[in-house]
Parts: sequence; structure tokens; C-alpha cells
Amino acid sequence: MRYVSTRAPRGADGRPFKDILLSGLAPDGGLYLPERYPQISPAELDGLRGTLERDGYSALAAKLLARFADDYPAGALDQLTAAAYTAAKFGSPEIVPVDQPGPGVFLAHLSNGPTAAFKDLAMQLLGELFEHQLEQQDTWLTVLGATSGDTGSAAEHALEGRQRIRTAMLTPAGRMTPFQQAQMYSIDDPSVANIAVDGVFDDCQDLVKAVNLDAAFKERWHIGAVNSINWARVAAQVVYYFAAYFRTGAERCSFAVPTGNFGNILAGHVAKQMGLPVDNLILATNENNVLHEFFSTGVYRPRGASQTVATSSPSMDISKASNFERFIADLLDRDGPRVAALFGQTLPQQGYFDLGNTPEFGQLRSRYGFLTGASSHADRVATIRRWWQQFGILIDPHTADAAHVASALTTARPVVVMETALPVKFAQTIEEAVGFTPPLPDRFDGLLEAPRHLVDLPNDAAALKRWLESWLSHPAR
Repeated sequence: MRYVSTRAPRGADGRPFKDILLSGLAPDGGLYLPERYPQISPAELDGLRGTLERDGYSALAAKLLARFADDYPAGALDQLTAAAYTAAKFGSPEIVPVDQPGPGVFLAHLSNGPTAAFKDLAMQLLGELFEHQLEQQDTWLTVLGATSGDTGSAAEHALEGRQRIRTAMLTPAGRMTPFQQAQMYSIDDPSVANIAVDGVFDDCQDLVKAVNLDAAFKERWHIGAVNSINWARVAAQVVYYFAAYFRTGAERCSFAVPTGNFGNILAGHVAKQMGLPVDNLILATNENNVLHEFFSTGVYRPRGASQTVATSSPSMDISKASNFERFIADLLDRDGPRVAALFGQTLPQQGYFDLGNTPEFGQLRSRYGFLTGASSHADRVATIRRWWQQFGILIDPHTADAAHVASALTTARPVVVMETALPVKFAQTIEEAVGFTPPLPDRFDGLLEAPRHLVDLPNDAAALKRWLESWLSHPAR
């Protein structure tokens, strides 16, 4: 299996998984994709179902990841996935339990990991993969990432204490919930740095990309990525789509996914392209509905910081979806120069691109199965209340966005709602919806009162690089 940039011409030489594992952007500014998606036949699908039932989630992960990382020696992925996915970390041997709250509706519990968010399912594996690869190469890595709330804490908890890795996470100052801030800023480890940027998540994301595009700086300071611009994270997320599908017992199903940066639902798209029997991928946005607008009109128009609304599902307060370029590459049949023109020229110059009148957009729904919708604060509050009253289940605001949009699309049944986080992360909205504060798991006792450790920086790439250079010039421990 070889990997090429979304902006590379057809037939370009690819790189093996190990070569791109520690990378973020490709040198040409694009994102890495496999030259082709591995295909799972119906017989192989039954075999994978048996693996999950017999040997568990980590064994399923090893078998699927072997399709993407065939340059790993036999047994290596089994060891790494076994270390990543344990009952101690995820609360049960199932790792991803699936409930059926009502007729035709399933809930995939993705948030039982160390930081109570679905990001743990990828980050715990990335920690193992990174450490293994760095030891093999006898080198070190600086992880630079951006977070709108959950990626940062999941990455830091997965990477802290690993001798060859230092982690710097950019956060939008004042934009995360108090619980999300406490999860990150309470970490007191010299190998971890939290940087609060004067801006929104998209500004943080742009800073990460600017650093990655400075080839000399990136090489000197060994800059890598854990955001979903890193392909390994998407590959790890593909696994839970297979596991959730198997656990529904359905012949076919749809998935409802709360969407901001397009990483989570991209993993569902990849699973469908591999042969998972998926009818629809239901993309749910909040008030920042850039992606819903594209799938409705063909116009992709990212918004600036002043137009990115602060909402009660803050992890989706994103108006530039980093992973969207990967989907556009598939939509345009891997026409790299055309993708490069859209994202490298048209979008920067005019602020949008329009595929609405193209043949590819006309085939989008029939070919890829996307359905989309947007949710408001009132929608998510009402949905949280309804799920509590009808099912006795508390869901967080992002999961409620997905459940609301799915409920409006009555043809998409059976549907699996993909959980985003535990409700405790969003106590204010939960209390508004149901009249009480969600219970705090014992492992988070004292978190909100813990001392904070963070650095404030302006929204300026040069300032960030100066700070990183100073920080990285001194040993972490």
C-alpha cells in the first residue's frame, strides 16, 4: 500500500505507510491518501465479524490496519493495538459498545476512553504507533496540533511521558468549555505545552499548516501531526465503523456523524469505499454549516473568524474543514492538479469554489450516499431532553446534533448515531436540557480546581515559530 498527495498527478510515486506516519501535510501542501482503498469482500467481512466476536476490538483493529500498513512485520500491529485498546483504558472489553435505544436507532459509544471523547480511539493507537516508529528510526518527534476541544486532551494524554515525543497543542482562547480547558491546561509535564491563540479553531489550524509548510523549520524541529490531517488517525477511526456495524446485527445501516473538521465522517466514507454495507452517511453540522452548504449547493465557502459562531457544540465550531480536501480528491477521481487548483489557487483567491454544476457533484449522493443537515442550539437542547425522557440516555450536544439530523431523515434506517463525548464535558447545556448536572466520573475528581499551565500567543505564525524554537531548544526533562 502506497500513499500519495491529494494534489499529486495520477501515477505519481507513492510512499509506504511508515514514511507518512509521522507526517502532516505532504510537501506540496496536500494531504496523504492511499493510492486506492483496500477492498473487503463479503466473505472477508464475515471473517472480520468473527474476529471481533472471538478476539475482540484490538484484533479487529490489527486486521484492518494491516490493509493500510502492510509494511509492518507480522505480529507488530497485534502488539500495538493490544496495548492501545484495553478494558482498563476504555471501561469494558468491548471498547466500542453499541446500544439500541429505539426501533431502528443505535448509539455507538465512542467516548469511554481516558479523556471521555471519541478522539481517544485514534489517539491511543497513534501513541503506540509513534513510539514504535521513533524507536525503530532512533529519532524524536515534535507533535504540533490544533484543537477545538477534544483532540488536544486526547493527544496529550496519549503522548505525555513518551520519551521521544514533545507535544504542543494550539487552542482557541476562551472558546472551549471549562471542562475541556481543565483537561488540557491541568497537565503539568515539561514535554507538553498548551498554547492559547487569540482566535478561533480555524486560526489555530492555519498556524499548524503554516509551520508544516516551512520545510526547513519542519525538518529541523521534527514537526509531526496528530490532527486528522495525519492519515494514520483516519485509518484508526475506520475501525470503529466496522465494529459498530457488526454490533448492530443489521444487514445494512447508515451512520449519523456530528461533523466539523470532516475527519470522523471521512473515516466512515473510507469504510464505505472499502465495502462496508453503508446506505447513507448523515453529516450533521451546527450553526457553522459550511459543509451542509456544500453538499446542498456544491459551493464550498469557508468563513473567517468573525463569521464562525461560538455555539453549544463547540468542538464543531469550525469553518475550514481540513479533511475535506481528501473527499474532494475522491469526488474528482484523484485528479490531483484539479484538486491543487481548487485548494491552492481558487479558494485562496476568491474565498470559495463551486462544483454545483459539475457531473461529479450531480452523482454525489448516489455514488457516496451523503445526506446532510444542520442543527441549532434549540434543536440540540430538545434532542438531549427527548433522549433522556424517552430512553433514559444522556447524550452530549454534538451527539445530539447528529441525532436531530438523523431523526429528520426518516429514510436512513437503521441508523447508528456516532457518539462524540460524554455529557460531563458540556455540563451547562446538559443542565439547560434536563435540569441537572451530569455526573462526574471518579477519574475526573478535582480536575476543574487543578492549577492551569498554558502560554498565550497572538495569531501569528512567526511568533509561534519563535516560541517553539525557544521551547524545543531546552530539554523537556
